[in-house]
Amino acid sequence: MKKLGILVALLVSGCATAQTPLQPADKFFERMSALCGKSFNGKLAAGDDSDASFANAQMQAHVRTCTDREIQISFDVGEDQSRTWIITRIDSGLRLKHRHMLKYGTEDPVSQYGGDTAQQGTATRQEFPVDAYSKAMFTQEGRTVSNANVWAFELEPQQTLTYELARPNRLFRVTFDVANPITGANE
Repeated sequence: MKKLGILVALLVSGCATAQTPLQPADKFFERMSALCGKSFNGKLAAGDDSDASFANAQMQAHVRTCTDREIQISFDVGEDQSRTWIITRIDSGLRLKHRHMLKYGTEDPVSQYGGDTAQQGTATRQEFPVDAYSKAMFTQEGRTVSNANVWAFELEPQQTLTYELARPNRLFRVTFDVANPITGANE
């Protein structure tokens, strides 16, 4: 009988599956998903002379499309609604792409640029270094300065969502107030 008890214990322990702990990118994605269906006002938090048009513009982020693999965030600057950030789960972490549309609904030649996470990041910050596709496109379009871009998102739950573009001699940041979602916005 004692042998039977040991055998049952071994079988039960063999059937138990350990849950894999969530990686920082998974935690970050879950936190971003919690914003789905909401819109937020933003403000320029860091920039230079080339960002003058952002300084006084009304900026909004609309977290419109969310699935278990992808989050799409429309970024409006004044009347310009041409920008969308797309965060996708991939096997190695997360991918960020920027989609830019032209006035009449066609995609801008400078679109679908971004990169994949190269580091684990944290549950509140993920960085996306420029990928090879983006470097080739930037070079073709005469924007080689962008070949050193690193984009990031930071999310302090119930506080702020920050988008960042950084490269040598350049820092651009827009911070959105997630503590106060916009009511009545065109989500």
